[in-house]
Amino acid sequence: KEPAATIVETLKDTTSYEGEDAVFECRLSRETTQDAQWFLGDVPLQSNEMNEIRVQGTRHTLVLRKVTLEDCGPISFKVGQHTSAA
Repeated sequence: KEPAATIVETLKDTTSYEGEDAVFECRLSRETTQDAQWFLGDVPLQSNEMNEIRVQGTRHTLVLRKVTLEDCGPISFKVGQHTSAA
């Protein structure tokens, strides 16, 4: 069983204007096969035409495309027992 990854670089609060993309980044202590999940409020996010979820090594990135007022709210990133929010 692999040791759990921890969040070493937490999310930062971001202000975006309607129609812009909002970008959130988190960095983990190590590459992991553990499930990492992004949330907007309580809603788990999937990679689709509105959201782009990228993983490059230990860096996890969420891009919310062309945000609207409905996208306003807390963004959180969870991996194992660890959570970061913005």
